[in-house]
Amino acid sequence: MKKIKGLCVLDVDGTLIEEEVIDLLGKEAECENEVALLTVQAMRGELDFEESLRKRVSLLQGLSVDTFDKIYHELHLSKNAAKFIKVLQENQIEVGLVSGGFTTIVERLAKDLGISIYTANQLEIREDHLTGNLIGPIISREVKEATLVRWAEELQVPFERTIAIGDGANDLDMLKRAGVGIGFCAKAIVKEEIPLQIEERDFLKVYKLIDFL
Repeated sequence: MKKIKGLCVLDVDGTLIEEEVIDLLGKEAECENEVALLTVQAMRGELDFEESLRKRVSLLQGLSVDTFDKIYHELHLSKNAAKFIKVLQENQIEVGLVSGGFTTIVERLAKDLGISIYTANQLEIREDHLTGNLIGPIISREVKEATLVRWAEELQVPFERTIAIGDGANDLDMLKRAGVGIGFCAKAIVKEEIPLQIEERDFLKVYKLIDFL
C-alpha cells in the first residue's frame, strides 16, 4: 500500500471546472436565468445552499439523462488543473473531489482524472428523466468540512498536511478547517474570510502556497 503524505480536497463547479453544471442544466431545461440567479445567490452566501439547490433541481424536472453526456463535453477544466492533480498524486498527495454538484458529472470527472475519492449530490432519476428531486444527504458546507475530516482520518493524514480549494460560500468551512485553505477565483464572502487567494484561473499558481510538496 502506498504511503499517503497529504490530502487535497477540491471543489468542482467554479474551481476544478470553469462552469456551474446546474446552470448548464438550467439552460437545457429552458430556465437558465432563474437557475443562474439562485446559483449566484447561494455561492455568495445570500441563500441557504440546501434550499437553493432543491429549488434549482426542482426546475429540472423532466430533463433527459442524455443531457449529461452533452454537458460533460461542454465542460472546461480550469487551466493546468489536470497537471496540478498529477503532480500532487506523484508526490503521494491524495486528491479528492467534494461537490455541491451531481454524481453524474463528478464521477466521470474523477475517473478521467484518476481520482478515486469523491462525493456529490445524487439526482433522482425515473425512466431516464430527472424527477426534480434529490436522493440522500445534501453536500452542504457542513458536509464538505466533515468529508475533509473523514478522508484525512481514513488516510491517516495530519491536518497540517491537508489542502482545500474552493470558490463559494459552501466551501468556507472546509477551507477554514484545512491546513492550507485556498480561495480560487472566489466569491467576495470567501475573499473576506480566507487569507490565501488565487485570483487567476490557473492551478500552477497554487503550487507556491503549498509548502510540503
